[in-house]
Order: sequence, then C-alpha cells, then structure tokens
Amino acid sequence: QVQLVESGGGLVQPGGSLRLSCAASGSIFGIYWLGWYRQAPEKQRELVASITTGGSTDYADSVKGRFTISRDNAKNTVDLQMTSLKPEDTAVYYCRVLGAKGYWGQGTQVTVSS
Repeated sequence: QVQLVESGGGLVQPGGSLRLSCAASGSIFGIYWLGWYRQAPEKQRELVASITTGGSTDYADSVKGRFTISRDNAKNTVDLQMTSLKPEDTAVYYCRVLGAKGYWGQGTQVTVSS
C-alpha cells in the first residue's frame, strides 16, 4: 500500500501562485509515474501534469508555461508549482502515483478568486 497526502491548497487571487505538495509513504518502491489531476465542480477529473522516474514531464495544454511539476526522490514528494493562476484553475487537486497499483491522494482545494 502507498499513502499519499497532499498539502498546499488554498485561496489565491487571479495572477497569484500556489505550490502543492504530495508526500508518499508506504510501499513506494516501484513507483514509476507521478501525476497531478484536478476536478472542478460538475466536470470530469483531468490530468494536469505528470512526471516519470526518468524525469520526463508532460502538461495539459491549459497549464503549459504556468505550472511546473517536480519530484524529490529523497523526500518522496512530488510538487506542483502553479503560477499566473486563473479562476478556471479552481478545482480539487489530486495526487496520483502508479507502481504495481495506482493510488490517489485525498485531494486539496484550490480556489482562484478575487
């Protein structure tokens, strides 16, 4: 089993920044892919950014140039730095990792509003 705990969500004004962090614990050996998803009210959950153990990253078109995903192998964390936030970025953000199985975090709310 892998446990994922997200932190760093909150309320921010348009144009502001937030940094989300996801800490993994448990049977983390074998994890090869880490990602951040988000789900806005009445919308489907969507993949925002991902990173592999080799360091390859991928981003949704809507966040390219504004969000950066990174991982710290020593701390077993994966972070999402979000800048130039827009109201449409408002959602619950979820961490997900893939290894022998897939695991989800509990989610953290990000609200972008003036």
